Amino acid sequence: MEEKKWYHIEADDAIRHFQTNKKTGLTKEEAEGRLEKYGTNELPEGEKEPKWKKFIRHFHDVLIYILLIAAMITIFLGHYLDTTIILLVVIINATIGYIQESKAEKALDGIKKLLSSKANVVRDGKRMEIQAKDVVPGDIVVLSPGDKIPADIRLFRADNLKAEESPLTGESVPVEKGVAVLDEDTVLGDRTNMVFSGTTIASGSGLGVVISTGSYTEIGKINTSLAEVEEIKTPLLQQTAKFGKMISVFILVATVLLFIFGYFIHDYATAELLLAVIGMAVAAIPEGLPAILSIILALGVQTMARNKAIVRNLPSVETLGAVSVICSDKTGTLTKNEMTVTSVILPDRELKVTGVGYAPYGEIQDGEEEIDIKTDDTLEDFLTCVKTVNEASLEQTEDGEWVTAGEPTESCLLTLAEKANQPIPRLEGMATIPFDSSYKYMASLVEKDDGEKVIYVKGAPDRLFDMVGLKAGSEERSVWEEVMSKHAKMGRRIIGAAMKKVPQEQTNVNHEDVASGMTLLGLAGIIDPPREEAIYAVEECKKAGVTVKMITGDHKDTAVAIGKEMGIGDENSGHVQAIEGRDLDDMTEEEFHAAAKSCDIFARTSPENKLQLVQALQEEGHICAMTGDGVNDAPALKRADIGVAMGIKGTEVSKDASEMVLVDDNFKTIVNAVREGRRVYDNLKKTILFILPTNGTESFIIFASILFGAMMPLTPVQILWINMVTAVTISLAIAFEKIEQGTMERPPREPDEKLLSGYYIFRIAFVSLIAGGGILTMNADLIQSGYDQAVVNTVTLQALVMVQLFHLFNCRNERNFVFNKDFFSNKIAFLVSALLILIQLGVTYIPFMNTALGTVPIDAEYWVFPIVIGFAVFVIVEIEKWITRKVVKLKV
Repeated sequence: MEEKKWYHIEADDAIRHFQTNKKTGLTKEEAEGRLEKYGTNELPEGEKEPKWKKFIRHFHDVLIYILLIAAMITIFLGHYLDTTIILLVVIINATIGYIQESKAEKALDGIKKLLSSKANVVRDGKRMEIQAKDVVPGDIVVLSPGDKIPADIRLFRADNLKAEESPLTGESVPVEKGVAVLDEDTVLGDRTNMVFSGTTIASGSGLGVVISTGSYTEIGKINTSLAEVEEIKTPLLQQTAKFGKMISVFILVATVLLFIFGYFIHDYATAELLLAVIGMAVAAIPEGLPAILSIILALGVQTMARNKAIVRNLPSVETLGAVSVICSDKTGTLTKNEMTVTSVILPDRELKVTGVGYAPYGEIQDGEEEIDIKTDDTLEDFLTCVKTVNEASLEQTEDGEWVTAGEPTESCLLTLAEKANQPIPRLEGMATIPFDSSYKYMASLVEKDDGEKVIYVKGAPDRLFDMVGLKAGSEERSVWEEVMSKHAKMGRRIIGAAMKKVPQEQTNVNHEDVASGMTLLGLAGIIDPPREEAIYAVEECKKAGVTVKMITGDHKDTAVAIGKEMGIGDENSGHVQAIEGRDLDDMTEEEFHAAAKSCDIFARTSPENKLQLVQALQEEGHICAMTGDGVNDAPALKRADIGVAMGIKGTEVSKDASEMVLVDDNFKTIVNAVREGRRVYDNLKKTILFILPTNGTESFIIFASILFGAMMPLTPVQILWINMVTAVTISLAIAFEKIEQGTMERPPREPDEKLLSGYYIFRIAFVSLIAGGGILTMNADLIQSGYDQAVVNTVTLQALVMVQLFHLFNCRNERNFVFNKDFFSNKIAFLVSALLILIQLGVTYIPFMNTALGTVPIDAEYWVFPIVIGFAVFVIVEIEKWITRKVVKLKV
């Protein structure tokens, strides 16, 4: 598509260039031809990874490689059943990971479908609604309030047209549009004769010709820059990669040394020794761990989805638990994105307005008393004025929701009028002066119910002060300006209202009519109020040691006022440290890093500032979450450890660049996700604390058997069975453990915190030794008593499973006594325990299971050994926990 500066040429020239017509638009045939030529009006999604490739990716793990090597050796030895079981375990792990990843992607695709947009175009002389993806260059587009703009458009008609361009420029105030030719060097944010794809019409109406679609739009150009941004590997992936390498090196070294020892010292047959060494390698590998980690993360994904946060990939769930800084957008995330009148300033007093948002629930109060409109003519005139001189609409839907159309500041004035204790009329204008930014007011000539004619004016207070004769520098004007300044520092926008009685014969209104002689009715203080739940969420962040930084395109004073209400900044002094984007641009790298750490609010920021801020915080060692909704936010979202896109007002580009999408655009949802992330991470650690002692016990038993030249108490297939059955049954119970008390009152963990702390390594070794020692003692006694090897193997297998079953309850709480008030809170723990017992009875007494696993039926008295060993381990570990907690007072 040809690259031209369309804002620098006449609209008629653009229309001629695209061979279209202002009134009739394109014909159906022309539109179809151009759709074939230019392609659909969609941003390229990039080449999707094939399903088979996604599946294969789940085999890319060093521990899985060791299992595959073990499978190849068993084929060489002719133990095909062992090979089958090992490969089956590997495939099950990959399948679980693939399924859970696909579920997260489908959830996100569902949101995309809900948010698909349409466009109103003129074709064959008729106005029609089509899918936005079918818009082509040369289409004539009809623009109305609330419309999402489908492509880049050169305007040729603009009637009081304003566009909300924050998705592209970050500017929260709607931009007024016109049709005049602009200078060649006009920057994107000042191209007022154009509207851009992905932005929205705030008010007014217009017509324009499409000049760019798809990847050729301004949004499409930014999309291509995403490829240059480096993605950050999550803490969990970094930790598990290190953990896997560490275990794999240990396993390889230990198995080689053990093979050499067994071959030269005990003179084992090569095949028998290889099988034993493979058994130890398989025993040491926590092959069930990837599966259970995937399941725990997937359950976290599902919990977050129920709580209105869609997570795109599993490891991001855990990363949320490590977040130490949240950089949040203001409008719609920390605030309601619903302008609200909070005060009315009349000439003789100031009134308070209760209730927030567009729903007209609240009162107009003087002190604590509701005002009776019948007894207050000034207030009645003020409300009539702001309701009459107003182009917005406010309606209640069938399901009880209040919806608006038009300028947010006008919509909230309608809500104000509805809060009066008596109905306020919306008078029909006999003549009007529409709003224009050049004179900053609008006026309407109306006839009141009593037949009196008046002109109502609504607009910028400074213009109204001139109309009512308040001269600059006068004492009365200074008083009003002082009041305005006070409200501006509180983050409020000020709208004024005035009126003038006119003769009965007057039928028109012009600028001269309102230039003098007006009576000031009052001012309205308007603010986008903070979400109440977001205020509590910021408080919760402070307790959790998570810093909240506000990033906004709004002015500094407004941002600071909202920040104070939110509780952002110093908790003791209430001081909010704020800085503007232009100041950041002039800083050195060291100064920028210092500002990133010390400042709470970043106002009037550019997309580059956001990206630099994320990078600076990461370089200072923070795990950073960044919210955003526009295309300009995408590079920063992609760079952040957790990019959080808005599901309602967010662009598709911002969602694609993010790890998480908020369905409700609410800051509280992010904090809920952080809480869930911490719970998930704690449960991941508990799972490791539960699973690894099994591997340690098995490895210890086989190592000791080879060391002392004894018979192998377990076969590789039996080891794999124990590892998998405990991983997919009882260890699953830990995923359902509730968040522990005090979890959101501790600081975020350090990014470089090891997955296994010193205490964890001690606990794993301790449990492995006491369990392994007990089982080896039992084995020696059974062998000396002359029991068959198959019986010994069966009892050993059951003993290991029973140890894990009892140890599950040790691990449900890392440090505290297991029998507490939450003992019965996790019903899944009891269900899976019962399931495991049934499975193990099947392993012992069902013939085909005997054949597959090399077990034999045993008499009832033999079950005493496994149960006693399991219970003994449980009691010893609880004693160790008490000593660690009360005597040593060691932190985990």
